[in-house]
Amino acid sequence: MTDLDWETDELATPVTRDIAQLLRRSGLWGGFDAANLDTGERIELRPDRLMPMASVAKLPAALVVLDRFATGRIDPATPVDLLPADRSPGPTGVSSLEHPVQMAYGDLVRQSLAVSDNAAADALFEVCPPREVTRQLRAWGIRGLTLRHPMRAIHQAMQDFGDPQVALELTVQAGTDGGGHPISELDARRANAGSAQALVHLLKRVWNDDIGAPGVAATLRERLGHKAGRIRMYPDLVTDAVAFRSKTGTFLNLRHEVGVVETEGQRIAVAALTASLVPAFVQPEAEAAIGQSARWAVEALLGI
Repeated sequence: MTDLDWETDELATPVTRDIAQLLRRSGLWGGFDAANLDTGERIELRPDRLMPMASVAKLPAALVVLDRFATGRIDPATPVDLLPADRSPGPTGVSSLEHPVQMAYGDLVRQSLAVSDNAAADALFEVCPPREVTRQLRAWGIRGLTLRHPMRAIHQAMQDFGDPQVALELTVQAGTDGGGHPISELDARRANAGSAQALVHLLKRVWNDDIGAPGVAATLRERLGHKAGRIRMYPDLVTDAVAFRSKTGTFLNLRHEVGVVETEGQRIAVAALTASLVPAFVQPEAEAAIGQSARWAVEALLGI
């Protein structure tokens, strides 16, 4: 068993062992947690391991900003100018556009969640900085999630290498079980970092309307239902009878997804924070393994 293994033992359930074997075989390590929000039953694999969150950090950030809307500290209708020279890079949303854009704070929240827009998220961080998000999370009793920098920081770190493949290969080789990394934005002690366990706890609070001002949790749930990218867990979980609201995170070798399945009156929160040991940007086997793992966990927690 290596430092980056999933650490199952003879006490693990068959489904837990199967998930660990699948993720290991697919070249993934990290943390996994799934919980039935109504019964408390869980399936866990290294759930407290801290990982850089990549775009999953936009989920707690959106929650705090929505709370500031509800409490009157930020007006969601206030327009913001997003100029090309100042915008954070990224492949989607305003980040990918060539010309000046003006958008209200309320719509920036939608953009940051629906298409994981880095420019939208960083415009929100201008009025609600990462460390203020962290302080609010702590005030709400959320431990294990820490925001430290805007989204532009991780993309700047990659650009500093010049060659994306070199950055990816270094990232694959350099990660440690303790979370250390020569790229500070991928070092769990210095990055936007969290654990699968902490994210499941956050989702439980959101789905139980037990966090933020009245109506804030419901608004976040609604916003999470409009995610445009349907990869990883979505193909394995969603049917006409099953709803799934989630946030993904992808950067170099990081492949994450966290969300809640709702079906037949039951709610299952799932969080997979994974890093690949394979230095390739396109890894369909890893994506499929995350989805398959989520489905096995959900089925087990639903008693299917």
